[in-house]
Amino acid sequence: MDKASLPDGPFLYLGPFQGITDVFYRNLFKQYFGGIDKYYTPFFTGLVNFSIGRARISEVDPVMNDVENTVPQILSKDANEILHFAEQCKLLGYKEINWNLGCPYPRVANKKRGSGLLSHPDIIETIFRELEGNLAIGLGIKCRLGYFSTDEFERLLPVFNSFPLTELTIHARIGKQLYKGEVITSEFEKLIGHTKANLVYNGDVFSVDDYKQFNERFRSVRHWMVGRGLLANPFLALQIKGQCELSDAEKKEKVRQFMFDLYQIRLKNANGNLSSLGRMKELWSYLVWSFDSPLIAWRLIRKAHTLEEYESAANEVFSVLSWRGYGFRSDRSW
Repeated sequence: MDKASLPDGPFLYLGPFQGITDVFYRNLFKQYFGGIDKYYTPFFTGLVNFSIGRARISEVDPVMNDVENTVPQILSKDANEILHFAEQCKLLGYKEINWNLGCPYPRVANKKRGSGLLSHPDIIETIFRELEGNLAIGLGIKCRLGYFSTDEFERLLPVFNSFPLTELTIHARIGKQLYKGEVITSEFEKLIGHTKANLVYNGDVFSVDDYKQFNERFRSVRHWMVGRGLLANPFLALQIKGQCELSDAEKKEKVRQFMFDLYQIRLKNANGNLSSLGRMKELWSYLVWSFDSPLIAWRLIRKAHTLEEYESAANEVFSVLSWRGYGFRSDRSW
């Protein structure tokens, strides 16, 4: 656990994002920012012969990850796959894995995976029966309030409560919403005090004010998963904990150094391949919101098609624009 945490919280988790919050991002985030108590890997899925495989072993390699505050995540609807994944993670020193029942994207959900499985509590219950007594380490779940409707959670709750989960993280939307519309705080609130597992809130914590409003409403919730808000403003966790005293100019310089180091390590890992450029652009699509002119920042980054163009664009953003730390805009309007 990060030493920055107060004894009674808040305890902050960094939400996983495919293609963004890889091991290089997580390690550099710890180095430059911190304030996070638990990190989650982007999900593993389609494990060939139930093996993690060489291509992504760095995501869970104990040499590169702190097994005490990192949780490997799996996207699956196969109990045997989950069991084998847990066993491999145990051998690497992990104490817990997380089952992704929250991914809302149709290409996943239509296959009854991610949040698409939430409308099939019978399948989840069957998987729990196969896991019970056989799971090598703890299991937590990250999910939504349902896939088609929040009414689905009436059947899901007793299923979740029937299994000794380490925690239950709920993004307060249904799967069909994707990331659109408002979080359904009233439905999340109904669950407080009714889950056997530790309840973790997730959804639209983009600023300190957002956190304060949610915290005022959910007074007994001490654990929070923050995703897009941290991608846009990596100081947010420290600010929520009241532990960031840097000026805007100092923040911009620290972000500049972080983005430079992340770019260099991804470029090296990809052997100079342009795939590293795509990953950096994904992160920039969130980060631009913390500059005083997000549209100008995004136009500069978006039009870069070579490594040289990207390096020039990034340098221009940090040279010309000012850091404001506004945080992510959920409506994505300019």
